[in-house]
Amino acid sequence: MAHCSVLALGAHAAGSSPVLLVVGDSLSAEYGLARGRGWVALMEQRLAARKMPTRVVNASISGDTTSGGRARLPALLAQHKPTHVILELGGNDALRGLPLNMTEDNLKVMAQAAKAAGARVLVAGMQVPPNYGKRYGEDFAGLFARVAKAEGTALVPFLLAGVADGPQAEALFQPDRIHPKAEAHPLILDNVWPVLQPWLRASGGA
Repeated sequence: MAHCSVLALGAHAAGSSPVLLVVGDSLSAEYGLARGRGWVALMEQRLAARKMPTRVVNASISGDTTSGGRARLPALLAQHKPTHVILELGGNDALRGLPLNMTEDNLKVMAQAAKAAGARVLVAGMQVPPNYGKRYGEDFAGLFARVAKAEGTALVPFLLAGVADGPQAEALFQPDRIHPKAEAHPLILDNVWPVLQPWLRASGGA
């Protein structure tokens, strides 16, 4: 279920602030974390600290795939009327061995739907562990950039950069070795922020 908070600061009314919709999976849904410790919540806090009034709607669901997100997105767009949409999906597609062309197509359709609704789009890229094979890993990592290029969206190349591929990677994950610990989420936000901040400011979100 989506939850949202309004960061209405200064002279900005909530109704005139950007609306940022995050459509993701467990990486954005605070799986295994205390509420408020995930990167989306940290993003809200940083937006407030930087006086960037934004209404954030986190519509992420643990276990969701791009097919699930594609099915959910029209209702979310109609309900929340976002000005900005972050698509953080695809990891579970890989874990389930779903066809990469299906994942890519779903992300393209979601980006197109969000743009048609008047929103800017940011695609959060993902990678898979080396045991999936070099060819599959390269093809999977590349599909996010292809979607971003084809649809003219913003792109975070690898959401877990410095977490999954860092020197202390194992220490930053929960026992399942899939979901990052709370200590990793500031690093995740730091991967998103350099793209997010100018992206919001460019459309009057500052």
